[in-house]
Amino acid sequence: MSDPTPVFDDLREESEELDSLVAGLSSGQWSLATPAPRWSIAHQIAHLAWTDRSALLAVTDENGFRALVEKALAAPESFVDEGAEEGARLSPAELLVRWRAGRTALDEALRAAPPGARFPWYGPPMSAASMATGRLMETWAHGQDIADTLNVVRTHGDRLRHVVRIGVRARDFAFLVHRLTAPAEAFRVELAGPSGDVWAYGPEDAAQRVTGPALDFCLLVTQRAHRADLALRATGDDADRWLDIAQAFAGPPGAGRPPKGAER
Repeated sequence: MSDPTPVFDDLREESEELDSLVAGLSSGQWSLATPAPRWSIAHQIAHLAWTDRSALLAVTDENGFRALVEKALAAPESFVDEGAEEGARLSPAELLVRWRAGRTALDEALRAAPPGARFPWYGPPMSAASMATGRLMETWAHGQDIADTLNVVRTHGDRLRHVVRIGVRARDFAFLVHRLTAPAEAFRVELAGPSGDVWAYGPEDAAQRVTGPALDFCLLVTQRAHRADLALRATGDDADRWLDIAQAFAGPPGAGRPPKGAER
């Protein structure tokens, strides 16, 4: 069994990097509208704090988490927005305290998890490492929304590998939530990482292939950019279809982002 510590460390660093981006914002900036409809910067951070709490319940209080799932099933269209709205009503200082405390508690709980343990989630049960990977993916994606709002160009490092990995592994899920039959054959995915290394997944001789920059793939599977604005190439009809529906997150497919220049 591989050591999950690196992904825990990467999640902590990703969170700290986003924290440094928002910690000095004025109250007016916390209210700025982000690319996510009806969500301000405060909503973005509140959502991360809310999801960290959900993950902490999954790791430490299974009954408490199941009660949360029941609430989600009762209001699937509004549950996430309601959680973000509740946190966004706090003052920025209070919201930061809540977010920091929650992610610290989750970090400690994940590191203390017994080897091989699996925890309930909104999709399949997850290991501690997979839980951290999912939290890193969300932190990166919502951080991108905030950076775009502030016109900040982020420097992306090899932590993107975690987002790529979950996006590749979620291929069949993306077909499933679109009520499509997942392809039986494996795909080859070759992506250029920020440091220039090629990150490859799947058999080298696969007929269905996806190639391009790792950053673009991450923007696609987190639905932070439209495919038309990204330098990703698909070879094969099934690979091409996947790039139209890809998602790295649990739950129903989102609306995604329109192409640059298009009206929403």
